[in-house]
Amino acid sequence: MRKMPLCAIAAGLFLAGAQADAAELKVFVGGAMTETVEKIGADYARMSGNKLEYVSDTTGALLNRLKAGEKPDVIVVTAPAMDGLVKDGALVSGSRAELVRALIGVAMKPGGKVPDLSSPESFKASLLAARTVSYVNPKAGGTSGTYFEGLLAKMGIADQMKPKIVYRNQGSEVADAVAKGDAELGVSFIAELAPNKGLKVAGPLPSAIQLPTNYAAAIPSVSANQAAAKGFIAAMRGPSGTAVFKAAGLEPLP
Repeated sequence: MRKMPLCAIAAGLFLAGAQADAAELKVFVGGAMTETVEKIGADYARMSGNKLEYVSDTTGALLNRLKAGEKPDVIVVTAPAMDGLVKDGALVSGSRAELVRALIGVAMKPGGKVPDLSSPESFKASLLAARTVSYVNPKAGGTSGTYFEGLLAKMGIADQMKPKIVYRNQGSEVADAVAKGDAELGVSFIAELAPNKGLKVAGPLPSAIQLPTNYAAAIPSVSANQAAAKGFIAAMRGPSGTAVFKAAGLEPLP
């Protein structure tokens, strides 16, 4: 019988032990961050041997799930939402880490009429000229949809836009609506729009009406895998994670 080298046996025992000790992390992630967090998570899983399960939804919906008793190990949501969790004592002390700043943008079908994003007034004219506009329904708890619906009211065109609105529940669904031709324009975080190859991102909202939104990660106090969760957050903050965020048009925060 052929004998295995001692180094091979040792390596096999190490891998078996690593797999036995592998953690299964449940990650709550806001829609604007899903694409990038999953990419970083794939590398982290290969390096650590841990398994990651993602729950992607609006920030509001994720907070509701947490309040309802679900037990994520990592949560990635907007900074204001994270402030609320800190206030409620729902996080492991010191686990919060600032990640990125996201911008809201406008999507269109390739070859379609390009909206004028040079100023708030020109964008307002583009909205009024569009046949249909999709964004996240504020009732779904999405940051971009809540802001944009309020912006329409501030612009004084909420009533005129009502017949044109194509509501969706997440930014990725807004992107699909544009790609499939269900909406002429889509408004959501650029990081949610850009991954869809069936559309073109015309650009960010004009700076005067932009909503720069910071996202942060933290470990909920209900986590059963806090050490592994800390490792994943470190991966998001590390050089490889930062590169993924930058490639998606997100601005890493110091």
